[in-house]
Amino acid sequence: MMWRFCAVLIFGVLVSVNGRLKRSIDLIAAHGLITQEKLPYDTMPSSYHLSLHPFPADGYFEGTVKINVTVQHKAHQIVLHVHPDLLILHCNVTQLMPPDDEIKRTNNSDAEPDYSPTPVNVESSRKVKSKPLFNIILQSPVKTGAVLEVFIRFTGRLFNDTSEGLFRSSYVDPLTKKTKWFAATHMRPNMARSVFPCYDEPVYRVPMVVSVARHKNMTSISNMPLESTTQHELREEWVWDTFQRTPPMPTFALGIIVSEFSYMTFNISDDDDVHLRVWARPDFITAVENVPEKVEKSLGVLEEFWGCPFPLPKLDILALPNYQSTRPADSWGVIIFKESELSARGSWHLTHELVYQWLGALASPFWWSDAHINHALVRYVTAYTTMKLKEMNETEPFNNWPMTMLYSIYYEFSKRYPHGKSTAIKQDSTSAKTELIFRMLNYTLGEKTFIHGMQRFMSDRQFKTFFGDDIWMSLTEQARFDEKLPQPITVNEIAASWITKDRLPVVTVTRNYKDNTASLSQRVYLRERPHDVPDQEKFLWWIPVVLIRQDTMHFGNTTPYTWMRKEREVQIENLPGKDSFIIVNPEEIGPFPVNYDPHNWGLLAKYLCSENRTKIPVTTRAKLLHDAWNLAYAGDLSFATALNMTLFLKHEREYLAWDPVFTLIDHIGRHIDSSSVHKKFQTYVRILLTPLYEELGNEPKEGESDGIAHLRSSSKVFLCQAGYKPCIEEAQEAFKKWMESPDPDEGNPVANQYICPVFKWGTLREWEFGLERVIKFPASRKPSERTYLLKTLAGCPNDANKIEKLLNITVLEQNGNFTDNDIYLIFSMLTGGANGYTSLFNFLRKNWDTIKIRFEEKPHLWNSLITSATTVFKTQEGLDLVSELYVERQTEFGTADFVIEKALRNIKEETKWSNDNLPVIEKWLDQYIIMNDKSV
Repeated sequence: MMWRFCAVLIFGVLVSVNGRLKRSIDLIAAHGLITQEKLPYDTMPSSYHLSLHPFPADGYFEGTVKINVTVQHKAHQIVLHVHPDLLILHCNVTQLMPPDDEIKRTNNSDAEPDYSPTPVNVESSRKVKSKPLFNIILQSPVKTGAVLEVFIRFTGRLFNDTSEGLFRSSYVDPLTKKTKWFAATHMRPNMARSVFPCYDEPVYRVPMVVSVARHKNMTSISNMPLESTTQHELREEWVWDTFQRTPPMPTFALGIIVSEFSYMTFNISDDDDVHLRVWARPDFITAVENVPEKVEKSLGVLEEFWGCPFPLPKLDILALPNYQSTRPADSWGVIIFKESELSARGSWHLTHELVYQWLGALASPFWWSDAHINHALVRYVTAYTTMKLKEMNETEPFNNWPMTMLYSIYYEFSKRYPHGKSTAIKQDSTSAKTELIFRMLNYTLGEKTFIHGMQRFMSDRQFKTFFGDDIWMSLTEQARFDEKLPQPITVNEIAASWITKDRLPVVTVTRNYKDNTASLSQRVYLRERPHDVPDQEKFLWWIPVVLIRQDTMHFGNTTPYTWMRKEREVQIENLPGKDSFIIVNPEEIGPFPVNYDPHNWGLLAKYLCSENRTKIPVTTRAKLLHDAWNLAYAGDLSFATALNMTLFLKHEREYLAWDPVFTLIDHIGRHIDSSSVHKKFQTYVRILLTPLYEELGNEPKEGESDGIAHLRSSSKVFLCQAGYKPCIEEAQEAFKKWMESPDPDEGNPVANQYICPVFKWGTLREWEFGLERVIKFPASRKPSERTYLLKTLAGCPNDANKIEKLLNITVLEQNGNFTDNDIYLIFSMLTGGANGYTSLFNFLRKNWDTIKIRFEEKPHLWNSLITSATTVFKTQEGLDLVSELYVERQTEFGTADFVIEKALRNIKEETKWSNDNLPVIEKWLDQYIIMNDKSV
């Protein structure tokens, strides 16, 4: 037996958390498993012996399990998890060791102790209605300390329409043309109960011995190396494979695969004592030949990060055909991927699952509430490892982490009502924010301290469970030992100020150039108007103030200049003079935007336009640009200042610096596209992007980076949207091939990137051709192709006549080729641009009576129509239109009455924004266009 332990780090005294009742930071209460009823603690498992006999071709499995159970409190029943689909065939209970009081009596007597197994009478055993539980009721209660063996025989179905629990799937052997079946497990998060009766909660970590029956033509895999193979007692062509006893592990970490796959074998790690096998169907095995090298490199970084080797003696990685789960199955020592994921370039997916081998398997969350912090830390360590591989000159694909994640959570948490009603969005954004807090701590405590803190945590909790607090405690102890965090500050206190709020702060820096000081203030960052969030004055964070000065430019020093310790305002001194800028929060060390006084913004814009701009790292250049336009959008900064921050892009060729600009173009473009300023803005976009696109060229060059490819693709998309003639002509030329094809309904030979420019800038004939394709769309083709075509038909056109024609056909004429879902989709797509929602509004107003009758019994369509037609206006003209309609039809809105009232409130707020900002934007654009010698 070979379990590999982390070496204990002696950085002071390691604190072992024995009391498991303390509460972790309440990260998210929405995850369904958090509220799941826990098993009673009357009995606890100490080991499993699981025997499984899957019949992959026949679609079912049989099995037995022996669970050694220790009685914690006098118990009259044993409660296990059992999925409703699992059929229990037999159950009995045997006492292996007597209770504590009997052992004491025997020890105090001269009699030889008799600990032979004795049957325990079972009164009844049954599933609990409406719960995934199995109750074994004993005739007499068993006292504390008794050790019991629970034996259960069971059977269940192998499903092939889902990749959960113990499932099956198949592929066709290209040589024999025969169907090959295989069976595999995906137990996370709580699907072990669908395979065998068990204590299916993460707190129960116990060893397992697994035996698997297989046909002699097949191979079986489990968490540990194979120990023995014996002949099946009933079937001549079958054998039993028994695997070595596992370390203590949760039930979700169990992995079993039975297949006829081929494999490659390697020894990895410094001592060559980790046995790696990569598995795939025989005709796919060559597609994963580079996996061992990627695994070895990722493991090298991870072993150094955690301060301990890979914790098991072997690792099996499989590429499964027809694997349907959205994420890989990371059993301990067995990882299952989709074929496309395992064969893909780069190592992010591999690294992500390898991190779970330590964090989740070697150390497991105590309960599901801590699974979120586990997930966030896994994502951070994955990103850390990927970045280390890039630093080692590995050929990793383009990755703009953490910018994309930062931009999305800034957007989400700055809404008046973050997440809406979506639990999934809340879980994801909160996890992303927690991941960024780990990144912030890595910078502010120092990478060495952060990693040693993680090693301290892992050495303390290996083969055990943990709370989120255990992670913060280990970081606190390490930071204090390294004198990076003075008493009484704790990392838990810092982290909690971020994790427990569905908000982010904005820090405003106001410099006093007379005495070289600055005032820093924090408040809630609100981008979406109006800024009337209740109790926002109560929100305060622990904010690290990392400061860069133009006169030193030392971006490698990420030690905070000071901390805002949940203080509304702090003062800092000894800053450079009025000719030198400062940058707060460089490299997005903390997830918060920063505003400056106009003079400091001006210094930054001027410096970025100089040849020295690359002295500011590209991530910080991107941050300055992103912060500026988001603050302007929120009404906290002049748009003239924000647009000045884009001037340096004339010489910029790094995709990370351009990325915020494409978002700016999209957001600002949508906001002003109903005004006269929009045409000037499109001219600005063409002036900005044309030199970049012409320099990059239309076709990729040999050996170019993924970043350049992304830059070319994005610049082309936005140039097309802005009416760049070469782009439109290229799109029309490609579209012409479809129009001239003998059977245009057979398939779409045009790349999706060309369709929207044609429908937006092309002729009515081209658009009508697309409409005809939707109407005549063959049932044999993928519905998603039709959906995309319908989306572009509705959402792309500039011409109101095209939109009106589509609405006439679908709503008034009630063409049978269009469903209610199609109409709902059309309404939704028309909100994407002023031409769309203005045309929809005019159509509604013109045909009110007819539409009202048509939708009388379809309130969901009526509400959708009113919402799409009235809520998106952003100018006084739009406010007047909607107000007039409201007065005209005030008593006729029915179920959509609340929609129109809310729309009027929102449009008033948007109108105020337009009145404040459009003159500033227009004045700046006029000067920009004149300077670049272009005409509107």
